Amino acid sequence: MNRIKIEINTVKNLLGFSAGVDSTALFHLMLEQEIDFDIAIVDYGQRTQSKDEVIYATQLAHKYGKKCFISNYPNTFKFNEKDARDYRHNFFEEIINKNNYESLITAHQLNDKLEWFLMQFSKGAGLPELIGMSKIRKKNNYLLLKPLLDVSKKDLQRYLDQKSIKYFFDESNDDEKYKRNYFRHNFSNALLEEYESGILKSFNYLDKDNKSFFDKTDCKKIEELSLFSFNGDINIGLRLIDKNLKERGIIISHMTRDEIIKSKEIVVSHTIAISILEDMIYIAPVVNVSMTKNFKEKCRIQKIPKNVRPYIFKLFEKGLFTF
Repeated sequence: MNRIKIEINTVKNLLGFSAGVDSTALFHLMLEQEIDFDIAIVDYGQRTQSKDEVIYATQLAHKYGKKCFISNYPNTFKFNEKDARDYRHNFFEEIINKNNYESLITAHQLNDKLEWFLMQFSKGAGLPELIGMSKIRKKNNYLLLKPLLDVSKKDLQRYLDQKSIKYFFDESNDDEKYKRNYFRHNFSNALLEEYESGILKSFNYLDKDNKSFFDKTDCKKIEELSLFSFNGDINIGLRLIDKNLKERGIIISHMTRDEIIKSKEIVVSHTIAISILEDMIYIAPVVNVSMTKNFKEKCRIQKIPKNVRPYIFKLFEKGLFTF
C-alpha cells in the first residue's frame, strides 16, 4: 500500500475522534507526519464499550501530549442520527471558539463519500449535493478538513493492522435501521470492493467540474455582505446561494429554493436577506437600523435591493461601502 499522505496546512488543529478505524488511523498518520493537533470525543452512552473508547482516547492523548476534550451526550436527549450529529458539531464548535483552533479535522474517507453520493442520488440531487463531501470547507471562523476522502476504509484498516495499532469497532455500524448503514452494506462497500479505482477517478473529475461551475462567478465580501456577479443563470444563482448559506450554517429546503426563484427577494431563517438581480446576488444579515434619506436615494439610483440596504448602511457608516 502506498504511503497515505495527509495534506493539512493549518497550525492549530482539532481532530474529531471516535477510537474507530478511521479516526484512529488519522490520529497516527498525523503523528507520523508531524502535524500538530488535539482531539475531541463524544460519549453517546448508547453502547457499553463507549466508556472504553473514551478511556482509550484519553490514554492516547496523554501518551502523545495532546489535549483531549470529552462530552457526554445527555441521557435526557432523544438519540437519533441528526440530533447526535448536531450535538457533536455544536460541541466541536464550542471548543474551537474557546481555544481558537484554525481547523476541525474529521476522518471521513472514500467509503463515506460514496455512501453520501448514493444517498443523495436516491433522493434526486444536483452536482453540488452529490459530491457534498469536500476536503476543505470554509466555515465562519475555521476550516473543516477531511483529508482522507481519497482513501478507502480497507486501506485504513490495513494500515492499522500492519502496525498493530488498537482500534474499536462500533457494532451499531451494522444496524441497518440507520440509512447510512443500509447504503453501506447493500451498495457502497460492494461497489468499492470491485471498482475503487474508477470510482475515485470519477469523484476527482466531478470535483473539478464542480469547481469550474463556481469559478465562473465573481464574489466580493465585505464583512458579512456577499456580492456575487454571475451570468444570470438562476440555477447557478441558487447554487451560489446554497453554498454561501451553508458556510453560514443554514441549510435551505426545496420549498425555500422555489420561493427564492419566485420572489427573487427573501429572508431565510429570519436572519439572512437574499436578493437576486439580473446579474447580481446580494446576501447579508438582517439588521434593524434607521437609514438616512440621502442613503436611501443613492440605493434607489444604484438599484440596491431594499432588504439588504440596512446592513449595507452599517457598512457605509463604517466607510467600508461606497457607491
